[in-house]
Amino acid sequence: MGAEAACRMTFKGRTTRGKARLESNTLQFRGDEVRLSIPFTKVSSISVRDGMLSLTSPDGTASFELGASASRWAQKIRHPPSRLEKIGVKPEWKASAIGVEDQGFLDELERAIAELTVGRLVRNADAIFFGASRAADLSRLARLKTMLKPNGAVWVIRPKGRPEVSERAVMAAGKAAGLVDVKVVGFSPTHTAEKFVIPVSQRG
Repeated sequence: MGAEAACRMTFKGRTTRGKARLESNTLQFRGDEVRLSIPFTKVSSISVRDGMLSLTSPDGTASFELGASASRWAQKIRHPPSRLEKIGVKPEWKASAIGVEDQGFLDELERAIAELTVGRLVRNADAIFFGASRAADLSRLARLKTMLKPNGAVWVIRPKGRPEVSERAVMAAGKAAGLVDVKVVGFSPTHTAEKFVIPVSQRG
């Protein structure tokens, strides 16, 4: 989601100033002396009163002075976007999935789009979902680029905590393949997905 707000937070009887950030599945707060990350899945109650957003989790209740944004943030926490919504899937898409082992995602995707090819590339794809678990996998990005529509995208799905396919390594490989990284989303508890597109200047 990426919404940010400078605000005051009260937690365990202590109030501090800092920056709150609403991610796709967590609310994070960074202050001079306090750092807090609250996963939506751990939130047991949400309330909004007079511009104050309060979240209760196993760690306690944290209250954020967000003013007019409080209700909007509460709604997003109660109803976070699905991963298909975060990716921006469209029903008319033709897509390929290569090396993606998340069968649940493949089933969701197949139901949501016009055509999905698994394990094989198709030309003029709106999207290619590419599972990368080794550094050697990243060398395939240049080939994947040639199978996209001019405004299509490659989504690199990589495991978290693997230095050989870190965010830096994936971004460098994308750049080397002539692609531009434009978005990162939390794909699952274990994987991250990064979106790469053909630069506008190179689209025919």
